[in-house]
Amino acid sequence: MNASITPPDMYIPTFDDVLSAHDRIKPYIHKTPVLTSSYLNALTGADLYFKCENFQKAGAFKVRGASNAVFGLSDEKATRGVATHSSGNHALSLSYAAGRRGIKATVVMPETAPAAKKAAVRGYGGEVLECEPSLSAREAMLTELVERTGADFVHPYNDERVIAGQATCSLELHEEVGELDAIVAPIGGGGMISGTCLTMSNLSPSTAIYAAEPANADDAYRSFKAGHIIEDDAPQTIADGLKVSLRPRTWHFVSNFVSDVLLCTEQEIIDAMLLTWQRMKIVIEPSCAVPLAVILNNPDVFAGKRVGVVITGGNVDMNKLPWMQGSA
Repeated sequence: MNASITPPDMYIPTFDDVLSAHDRIKPYIHKTPVLTSSYLNALTGADLYFKCENFQKAGAFKVRGASNAVFGLSDEKATRGVATHSSGNHALSLSYAAGRRGIKATVVMPETAPAAKKAAVRGYGGEVLECEPSLSAREAMLTELVERTGADFVHPYNDERVIAGQATCSLELHEEVGELDAIVAPIGGGGMISGTCLTMSNLSPSTAIYAAEPANADDAYRSFKAGHIIEDDAPQTIADGLKVSLRPRTWHFVSNFVSDVLLCTEQEIIDAMLLTWQRMKIVIEPSCAVPLAVILNNPDVFAGKRVGVVITGGNVDMNKLPWMQGSA
């Protein structure tokens, strides 16, 4: 367990916030299914329970956190709209939630973000502002936007409202399948893994929580081993949703509750994604294949156990499927 230094003025969401979030967002989200695969169980030696957020509104778990933030705004704040920076799923999720409330959403997106995700943002009524593909460029443009418009900044993950919303995913998983030995979720900025930690530490503290990360974007892994946040400004990985770095709120949860951060290669991500498409007959994006890839890599950790696997989204550019590209 790593040391966690939480700034004294930083609000850390509680399990009561999770329960409130679940009530608040129920009208605007799907309760997504939990799927199993006898083939993947045999392959891994584990009983895997896939929480399928690829079937969520806007195609991603991030609708949970975005909806909690948007529908938690006062009427006065809501008139100025919401803004964020995101490579994709948070962007379109915030646009979806803002559209449902009838307020404006403006999103700073890297110019390299998948075309399908930019189109989805616009389809939900959001405005896209493009920037250079680095976290520093995103944050600079977003700061200027918020200062100019007064929009409420809904951070993709370092936001207590977002974390409480994401925590409702593992709340539903626990309600449906009961006690698990472990849960594996992908990690980028850490919103989903933080929500998972928040829920499971309250409902099932004996459940081990594993964060799954691409080796090409291993800043969370290095942070976890070092005991402090290490940032990587512009990593290159096919898992475009996992390119951002931890922030203080998410680091609080990762450092206190995550059992380990496990890595996989680009080719292993592609292989796990293709395997899921073939065997489970569902569309998932590369970021969502990272948990299965690390489970396949670590049979000694997961074999013989009941394991929850969070499939975070299914927003894929169908014209750029990775196994059609020759190599990663």
